Amino acid sequence: MAELRFSVGDLAQTRFAVSPMWEVGTSFRLLASGSAHPVHRSWIEQVRPRLAAAGLETGWLAELVGPAGYVPDFLNPAPTEPAPTLAAELVQVLAAPAVEVRRDLDRLAGERGLGPRLRALRAEPQSRLPRLAEEIQTYWELALAPYWVRIRAVLDAEVFHRARQVAEYGVAHVLNDLHTSVKWDEDTLRLLLRRALTRETAGGGLLLIPSAFTGPGLFTRVTPPDPPQLAYPARGIGALWEPRSAAGTAALTAVLGRSRTRLLSELDAPASTTELAERTGLSPAGVSQHLTAMRDAGLVSAHRAGRSVLYARTAAAETLLAASGGRATAPALLRDRVRVEDGA
Repeated sequence: MAELRFSVGDLAQTRFAVSPMWEVGTSFRLLASGSAHPVHRSWIEQVRPRLAAAGLETGWLAELVGPAGYVPDFLNPAPTEPAPTLAAELVQVLAAPAVEVRRDLDRLAGERGLGPRLRALRAEPQSRLPRLAEEIQTYWELALAPYWVRIRAVLDAEVFHRARQVAEYGVAHVLNDLHTSVKWDEDTLRLLLRRALTRETAGGGLLLIPSAFTGPGLFTRVTPPDPPQLAYPARGIGALWEPRSAAGTAALTAVLGRSRTRLLSELDAPASTTELAERTGLSPAGVSQHLTAMRDAGLVSAHRAGRSVLYARTAAAETLLAASGGRATAPALLRDRVRVEDGA
């Protein structure tokens, strides 16, 4: 059992953050495991062919993030704000001191060795980190960016839920409710079934990172002087990829037109122009024209995936569909988020 002792100041600095880099690492690990995950199966089936086509199955991330074991700490810098962008976190990755990169890679070498690519990274961190950052950006565009609105809704709903718990019951209740292996007792946070941590005191508080891809377990980063990070599975993951009803969109059709409303409804999962044309019976040129108009209006976003471009609904489009009744089966977690934001 691992333990972290807290001072009053540490407890006061405990906070939540949504971290794109944590989602990069945990989602890539899930893909690397080769398992047919019961919750993320549809996402895996869509993403794996894109990664194979881009050669990412044997790239930098494949060597750094294995299906199990240690992941270098420099890949998960402490978020400096509640919801940093991937670009902001990559700036932190690029700024990782050479001594820290080498320390992390030495630890990784002790577990499974280093290939030529990682040996080069260890020898010249500052010249090799930009190549790693480029691959992370590519992975993000292929695997996470087209789905980020949906993922982010789950993570935000989790943070709002925990904020309400803090207001109603206090921080100790939240820590005891995070995960079955996390226990708070007086001034000590205990992580059951985990090996001893490399530090005994929190120092600088505690960063709690809800994640869509951690699976049933927990991930920790406890490298001083940063505050310890605890990545845990967010509530509502089971409903993350559930199909969402497109019934009751008559009101939206009156505003956007039948074709554009149909295309928004079809974008329950990201799709290319060709796929949308096949599903709807519209011409590829017509689909492209409608998507361009909706992208200019902020209703869809475009994401490069090899030779194709994937289109996805934005948060604004999700709101429009929900308001028009086109999301009658939207997950309860999204409805909870709206109620909290409205002050209910």
